[in-house]
Amino acid sequence: MSKSKSIVTVKVIKGDINRALKKYKRLVNDSGHLLELRERKYYTKPKTIRRKKKLQAIREQQKETILGKIADGDTKLRFYTKKKKSNTPKSNKNENKSQKTIENYGLKLER
Repeated sequence: MSKSKSIVTVKVIKGDINRALKKYKRLVNDSGHLLELRERKYYTKPKTIRRKKKLQAIREQQKETILGKIADGDTKLRFYTKKKKSNTPKSNKNENKSQKTIENYGLKLER
């Protein structure tokens, strides 16, 4: 555990265990001991930690941008910038490539 976190203690007043247990659970949750325990359960490389932080920052920035656009009244929103698919079918591209190859070698194609 981290040195900055103090040990959680609760006094039982008038034998009321339920109230003390409720207070103890809240203090443990607020102190962050369980969160740190979960994080330390497995080793995470520093590079992985940096990458996760960077991706989280990117997501938050995109969210702020989108919320700003919504506030401005923009109706066309894109969450991810992906490459648009071309409208030309793949078979035409392959035919064009084969035609260029045939022309490069000086051959004639009879159909």
